[in-house]
Amino acid sequence: MVDHASGSLAPVLYLPHGGGPLPLLGDAGHAELVAFLRTIAGRLSPPEAILVISAHWEADQPAITSGSRPGLIYDYYGFPDEAYQVRYPAPGAPQIARELAETIRSHGMIADLDDTRGFDHGLFVPLKLMYPEARIPCLQLSLMTYLDPAAHIALGRAIAAIRRKNILTIGSGLSYHNLKEFFVTADHSRRASEAFDSWLIETCTTPAMVPLEREQRLIDWEAAPSARLCHPREEHLLPLHVCYGVASAESPVAEVVFNREFMGKKVTGLLWS
Repeated sequence: MVDHASGSLAPVLYLPHGGGPLPLLGDAGHAELVAFLRTIAGRLSPPEAILVISAHWEADQPAITSGSRPGLIYDYYGFPDEAYQVRYPAPGAPQIARELAETIRSHGMIADLDDTRGFDHGLFVPLKLMYPEARIPCLQLSLMTYLDPAAHIALGRAIAAIRRKNILTIGSGLSYHNLKEFFVTADHSRRASEAFDSWLIETCTTPAMVPLEREQRLIDWEAAPSARLCHPREEHLLPLHVCYGVASAESPVAEVVFNREFMGKKVTGLLWS
C-alpha cells in the first residue's frame, strides 16, 4: 500500500445495505436507500481500493478476501431469477489483503487470508449502486463469530492506517435488524426503532462527548433503549464498531448521511471524514 497525500484521510462509511438484492430489483420500499447509495459516492474522494466489513461474513478470527478475481456469493433465498444474475466484476486486492493481514498480526491478533471466497451481497449490492463501473479493487474483512463489540473496535483500530492509503472503509449492515419486527406495524415497534436510532445518533455524532464515553457506550450497546428488540443478533450493527475503530483516532465524531424510515423502522447511515 502506497501512502496517500500527506495529511489526507480516506473516509469511513457505515451504510444500510437493504434487504437482500431488493435495492437492485427496483423495489419501491428501497427507493430512498437506492437514491442515497447512488449519490453518496459523489461526496467521497475517489478511492484506490475499497475495504468492506459485511454483516454477512463471520469467521473465528479476522479473515480477508485475497483472491485476484473474486466471484459473487448470492447469499439470499427466494428472490426472482434476476437476483442470481447480478454481476459485479470488481477486481480483488491481494497485495492489500496481505499487507492488511500483516498489520492485524502486528497488533497481536490472528488474521487469515481467503483466496477462494467471493464477495457477498453486503459488498456487491451497495457497490453496484455506488460504483457501478466495478473498476475499483475491493476486498472484504470478516466479523468474528463471537461478536464481541470491544474486539471489533480493536480490530478497526488495528487497521486504522489504511485511511492514509486512500482505501475507503465501508461497514455494510443495518442499524436496525429484526426481520420479524420489520413486519410489525404497531406503534410500540416503531417507537422502539426510533429510540434506538436516537441513541445511536447521539452516541456517534455528539461532538462534546468524551471519547472514552463514546467507546464505552458502543461497547455496552445492549444497554441502549430497545437494543435487543432492534438487534436480536448484532451482526448487522458490528460493522459500525469496526468503522468506529478505524476512524476514532483522528475523526471520532460521525456525521449522519442517511436517516429514513425503512420498512417502517428508522435506519441510519454514518460517515467519518
